[in-house]
Amino acid sequence: MSQPNQSSRLIAKRAAKALAGSRIVNLGIGIPTLVAEYIGEDTAVCLHTENGLLGVTKAAAEEVDPNLVNAGKLPVGQGIGSSFFHSADSFGMIRGGHVDAAVLGALQVDQSGRIANWAVPGQSILGVGGAMDLLAGAKSVIVTMTHTAKNGASKIVKACSYPLSGRRSVDLIVTDLAVF
Repeated sequence: MSQPNQSSRLIAKRAAKALAGSRIVNLGIGIPTLVAEYIGEDTAVCLHTENGLLGVTKAAAEEVDPNLVNAGKLPVGQGIGSSFFHSADSFGMIRGGHVDAAVLGALQVDQSGRIANWAVPGQSILGVGGAMDLLAGAKSVIVTMTHTAKNGASKIVKACSYPLSGRRSVDLIVTDLAVF
């Protein structure tokens, strides 16, 4: 696995500033996973993963359990008082409005704040994952992404050319160049 670059870390650090107080937060795949490294000790943020863990922490290098992973298949740890449950119950938490914030990556964000984050035309993708549920159920949604794609094209567009992940507009967008 490659190491995150400085831009990704900058984006994650800024997004973490938006997660103050006592909140249940779901971190998506990619840059969002880095946000956990920058959540302040003075906050009561409890991290959630769609596959059924509330109280996610960073996995200690010497104690990595290959069966304890987040939705992106990365190793995680369990905090004091954490709980495990079926993924159906986890999605019930999301759909029931019990997740305070979701931090998602995105391929594009349109002028209305709608995101496309799961499919690139012509590429094989397993599916939308939890993004559509998080867009519908989380109380707030933060997008973390680089401002431009690898080819230099802006990811902030008038209208998404990729399939939308949901109808909801996001609450905050954090890129390496700006915060919206």
